[in-house]
Amino acid sequence: MEVESFRNKTEKPSMDHPHTTTSDAARVLRKRRKRRNICFGAIALLVFIVILIIILAFTVFKAKRPVTTVDSVSLSDLNFSVDLARFRVLLNATLDVDLSIKNPNKVGFKYRDSNAQLNYRGQQIGEAPIPAGKISADQTVPMNLTLTVMADRLIYNSRFFSDVTTGGVLPLYAVTRISGKVNVMNLFKIQVESSTTCDFTVFLSNSSVGDQNCKYKTKF
Repeated sequence: MEVESFRNKTEKPSMDHPHTTTSDAARVLRKRRKRRNICFGAIALLVFIVILIIILAFTVFKAKRPVTTVDSVSLSDLNFSVDLARFRVLLNATLDVDLSIKNPNKVGFKYRDSNAQLNYRGQQIGEAPIPAGKISADQTVPMNLTLTVMADRLIYNSRFFSDVTTGGVLPLYAVTRISGKVNVMNLFKIQVESSTTCDFTVFLSNSSVGDQNCKYKTKF
């Protein structure tokens, strides 16, 4: 009897062991499920953020074309004379060009050093630099450019003398190009170029500018 009692006492702990093993396994399983749920939640949140960024990038923050507009062209200085004896025309002229650059984007637009060119019948006769800068979101920046006519290039054009002597009218056109980039949410950098071409006429008789016609073009 004493032997059986001793066996019973020694065997009782072994009967409780399966319950302890099952409890530990359930605890480990719960921890694994918790980690898995946390991982799935983190992945779902990351996917949601990525989708939200893509939607915003192509809707609210979608890159739009900056617009360069020539507001006015005027003569600020004109000295003109014709020397018929020497078959020579003397001309000094300065043009003031007022333009504005509008950035319709929800982010800033940075543009590089650019320039404006003045042309007469396909020949460049003047130039003005446009220094690099930045235009904030939904902002319009006015600019004033001074174009000085390169008289030496102008007077050697074969058609210049006839334009001056017959009607006193000079057909000119100005070209302005602004190149830069739009940075969308620091993820997408989009190159943009905005150009403006304006045809106009300088009337030497009354030192005025007329018949202005501008065309605008922007490309990514």
